[in-house]
Amino acid sequence: MKDMDEAYLRPTEILDSDHPRVRAFAAAAANGLSDPVEKAVRLYYSVRDGIRYDPYVPFHRPEHYRASEVLARGRGYCVPKAALLCALGRSLGIPSRIGFADVRNHLATRELIETLGSDLFVYHGFTEFHLDGAWVRATPAFNRELCERHEIAPLEFNGREDSIFSEYNRKNRRFMEYVAYHGSFADVPLDRIIPAWEMEYGPDRVRQWMELHEAAGGAPVRDFASEEAVKP
Repeated sequence: MKDMDEAYLRPTEILDSDHPRVRAFAAAAANGLSDPVEKAVRLYYSVRDGIRYDPYVPFHRPEHYRASEVLARGRGYCVPKAALLCALGRSLGIPSRIGFADVRNHLATRELIETLGSDLFVYHGFTEFHLDGAWVRATPAFNRELCERHEIAPLEFNGREDSIFSEYNRKNRRFMEYVAYHGSFADVPLDRIIPAWEMEYGPDRVRQWMELHEAAGGAPVRDFASEEAVKP
């Protein structure tokens, strides 16, 4: 357990939990709390609703996932948001790691599905906290306003039960379906994510996305919030 705690507590190049910006954000979010479960819950909501979900952010370099830079950018897709939540947990002494799964019926727009060329979302990310002797999963990806627009209930998190994907929407239609799990990691495994995307979406398509982001110089390439929601 001691080795496990150390592996999931230490900062990394991407999960820079020792960065002043990360430490300050975590301290402010958990201000006045002493219980690790309560701290994790407070961090979850701070990331879920404080960082806007945006699937059109750059994705191909380590800095695109770095916690301090996600905070500065204020937006990210599921993996940068999960990485940020993981780093925030570590900064408060909570063992934290990142888990991945492939899912269908992911919260999406018609334009996003056309961009991917698939309805399978590969390496969708979530955070895992070690609390009260057990690993608990939390997905901070989708902010409340976005969920309301897509007619699904935002995922809540109590620090004691898994909170990962909405299986049904508010009309009781099937919404999220797990296809495969890829395990849990102490750092963002870019060496696995990008090849998996290339296998599912095609190397030419992934390369075009990279070139688009490089040409944009970090500026938004599309406005996800203005796109038409896909209703399951």
